[in-house]
Amino acid sequence: MIDAQSNPKSKSCTEHSRSIQNPKSTAADRRYLFFTVFVAGMSTLAIEFTTSRMLQTVYGTSNIVWANVIGLVLLGLTLGYFWGGRLADKRPYPHIFYAIVTLAGFASVFFLLLTSVILRSAASALAAVNVNAVVGSLIAVIFTLGLPVTLLGCISPFAIRLAVRDVGEAGRISGRIYAISTWGSLLGTYLPVLFTIPEFGSRVTAVIFGLILLLAGLVGLWQIKPRAGMAALLLPLILIPVSLSWASGGIKAYEGQIFETESAYNYVQVIRQGDCNLLLLNEGQAYHSYYCDGGRVPRVSVWSIMLAAPYFNERPAVSNMAVVGLAAGTIPKQFIRVFGPIPVDGIELDPAIVQAGRDFFEMNEPNINVIVGDGRYQLNQLDKQYDIITLDAYKVPYIPWHLTTREYFQEVRARLDDDGILAINVGRAPSDRRLIDAITATLLQVFPTVHALDVPGSLNTILVASAQPTRAQTLADNLAVLSADADPLLRAALETAAANLVPIAPSEIIFTDERAPVETIVDSLVIRYLLQEGAAGLPGLN
Repeated sequence: MIDAQSNPKSKSCTEHSRSIQNPKSTAADRRYLFFTVFVAGMSTLAIEFTTSRMLQTVYGTSNIVWANVIGLVLLGLTLGYFWGGRLADKRPYPHIFYAIVTLAGFASVFFLLLTSVILRSAASALAAVNVNAVVGSLIAVIFTLGLPVTLLGCISPFAIRLAVRDVGEAGRISGRIYAISTWGSLLGTYLPVLFTIPEFGSRVTAVIFGLILLLAGLVGLWQIKPRAGMAALLLPLILIPVSLSWASGGIKAYEGQIFETESAYNYVQVIRQGDCNLLLLNEGQAYHSYYCDGGRVPRVSVWSIMLAAPYFNERPAVSNMAVVGLAAGTIPKQFIRVFGPIPVDGIELDPAIVQAGRDFFEMNEPNINVIVGDGRYQLNQLDKQYDIITLDAYKVPYIPWHLTTREYFQEVRARLDDDGILAINVGRAPSDRRLIDAITATLLQVFPTVHALDVPGSLNTILVASAQPTRAQTLADNLAVLSADADPLLRAALETAAANLVPIAPSEIIFTDERAPVETIVDSLVIRYLLQEGAAGLPGLN
């Protein structure tokens, strides 16, 4: 048996196996290395949120979109961890590390801006229902985002290799680097969502965080190899014209577009068709509000049919109302037109939508009390009783599950008068009413009667739940005795509602706060619908 202590060659090998330090490394070098890791962690999460916001403008905000964004980022990071670790072992030099950081910053700006250009054409293709172009754009986006995310993944394992000077401190140093990176990720999570995207937009956000990472890499590279750092200054010079060109102009270029902005919740867009302004959100495949000059109502719509809801009571009366999902104020405007200047409490999650309503939809009535916040929380803060509450916060496939549960409907019931009415706008497919049936079953856990009105020319159903037992025939009876001088919009709404009453078929599914498989139903509904209808099933802008 050979004693390592008495064998100089063996002792030398042992020491070499423990020593993996860079002889030129200093405490200052390590501190700057940690700072770079912090910036990289911040940029990684900022890029993830910026990517998701860019995709939402075309592909929406469904769970599928989020899953694809997260999956794409995780795949890129996985490849980066693997390749970065291998490269660090083969060439553990600081200048290579900072070159990777510099390239990651450059790629984050260049390829995210390129993504915005691709998505702009994809938005036009989606408006024209050109599915092949939309799919092609999605594939291009996957490839353009792959490089910056992969480069970002290379940074952490390389940093660990440079920072660890002895295997005895490997656990402590790697833990510190992951902690620092995670602290940066926390900042990269909240700063884009709460500040830079609402204030400057997704494209400028990509430029901000990409340039911060690029500058961190350039400074580190200049400290190690000044000549290489000077040569790398060519990269920000390339980005100047790219940023000025690709970050300027609108996010979308729809015909008649008069306004667009990005908020913490949505991409908000207003387009004008004829004498009407239309509110679009995110991918823009549905209108969420409209306003025509002078308050003209061109036809009976989803929102108009809600006017029929109180007429399931034998003595219909509306002296006040609450609206969950106010949007730009179409529902209260039509109720005010028919029932007079009744007090309205309107709840809307997104303040940017409220501002668009004031600026482009004449939502300035003094009797509309706008409340910005979540539709469940804010409703529970109210201490009034209402004749009618309307719920227009569902849009397939983006349905807030916490507004579909038995417990939520119990909270709504507590805010209604003894003969109050709840009217809900729910989406469906031509031959798939599973979502309608599940919400009907859930409502029947709280309300004695539920009626269903299919809105003609749309894939919407209005569910009317009454606090007291009511009959469908009462709607026709009230229509028959409607005053001759009643508002024509009300008469048209009652006639349309009476002609489109459909039987309810409550399912066995009950949505609760404990279990509400809304996404499961909605995702399968959408996929089945697209498989059956194909591209022709998409509504498009027209």
